[in-house]
Amino acid sequence: MTSSAPTSTTHTIDLPSGLAVTIQEFGENTDGTGVLMLHGGAGPRSMAGFAAGMSQHAYVVVPTHPGFDGTPRPESTDTVADLAGAYLDLLDALDLSGVMVAGNSVGGWIAAEMALRDNASRISCLTLLASTGISPEPPLQFANPAELGPVKTGELAFHNPQFRPNPATLGPAQLAAMAANQRTLAVYAGDPFCCDPKLRGRLHRVNVPVLVIAGEQDGIAPLEYERALADSFPRATFRPISEAGHFPHIEQPAAVFGAIGDFVATEVKPNGQ
Repeated sequence: MTSSAPTSTTHTIDLPSGLAVTIQEFGENTDGTGVLMLHGGAGPRSMAGFAAGMSQHAYVVVPTHPGFDGTPRPESTDTVADLAGAYLDLLDALDLSGVMVAGNSVGGWIAAEMALRDNASRISCLTLLASTGISPEPPLQFANPAELGPVKTGELAFHNPQFRPNPATLGPAQLAAMAANQRTLAVYAGDPFCCDPKLRGRLHRVNVPVLVIAGEQDGIAPLEYERALADSFPRATFRPISEAGHFPHIEQPAAVFGAIGDFVATEVKPNGQ
């Protein structure tokens, strides 16, 4: 990667459904292709470094799910399916094709639902980072941040203690924002938490290549869950990342970028097209 700092702009796009979505764009849309990055419950800031790095190679769009970081969420937008439809509308509005959709945690679930609905064939591949979506097979289960609290959640989410947020160092406004994001996550994640029991039976219809990246020390969505998720797609590559938890793109960015580069070279553009 080059050392030049990527440029980014933030603005709001009104979609045909009437939903307004705030997006951050990294780099420039020069050829009508790009990467759509979808955050999980940690909010769009959890994708910022990943987006900046990826923008050295592609135009990157990071939407803020309505309701996160103080953005408005209409009552009619309350499911992952709603977000999947909205972001397909966003790809139409931006006139993007050949898009890699990269999602972390619940963002990966949204990405999978987008691929199932992509009747305009705008999506070229998926990159799922510690994704949720299908039901965990017992005894596997997701850790729910709303039940655990921020300290325990940080311990389970990050292998390296230096990345774990310390609530004691945060001010009232920051703590309130985190709590509000968790309430919004609970709306989209639904019940059962962070999965659709019927999703696994539909994923055989995803006909684009899929990269499933898993942190080997993920205490939120276990490694074996991610392996089962990869097995649910007909064209999936599974890549575990050592010394990483639920945010492998934050803890081990070089390994994640390497895995994506290999995936693109062998599965997405095997002839260098």
